[in-house]
Amino acid sequence: MNGIFAVVFLLSAALCLFLDPDAFLPALLSGGQKAAALSLSLLAVYCVWLGFFQVLEESGLAGKLSRALHPFSRRLFRSDDREATYLATSNLTANLLGLPGAPTPLGIKAVEKFCAAGNRYAADMLFVLNATSLQLLPTTVIALRVAAGSASAYDILPPTLIATLLSTLIGVLLVKLTAKRRKK
Repeated sequence: MNGIFAVVFLLSAALCLFLDPDAFLPALLSGGQKAAALSLSLLAVYCVWLGFFQVLEESGLAGKLSRALHPFSRRLFRSDDREATYLATSNLTANLLGLPGAPTPLGIKAVEKFCAAGNRYAADMLFVLNATSLQLLPTTVIALRVAAGSASAYDILPPTLIATLLSTLIGVLLVKLTAKRRKK
């Protein structure tokens, strides 16, 4: 992937230098400044939500939520492993809040535990749920829209909810259908 980005950058730089050499350096510096500002604003959003998750864990609310969701998680993932379903549920909760990068370590640990137990179905289901990423609050997209100066950054909520809900439902259905076929 880094190679592809390097090629795209080099081709863009060569084209810019060929067409308008005087604009190359200002464009490069302006792009770097915008990238740094965007990174800082996304970092702030991630820090707030990661802090929120840390408070949930330390207060014990995360454990209570996990216990409340365990019957649903057990049926969804077809697993009785409390630790793996807790990790998977935490991963999905973070995705619901629109933080796809933050819960990645939880998802990796959950998949490792599911695979170690021989539960390929649960690992597949978690992968699909992460890929479809049902989001109630797409905080990253909203933060990007605010950083770009959008006058109505929250207009993305209804379409995002509908699109991610449909993709998640279709993904879960396909995992269930393919799991039944593998058993035959």
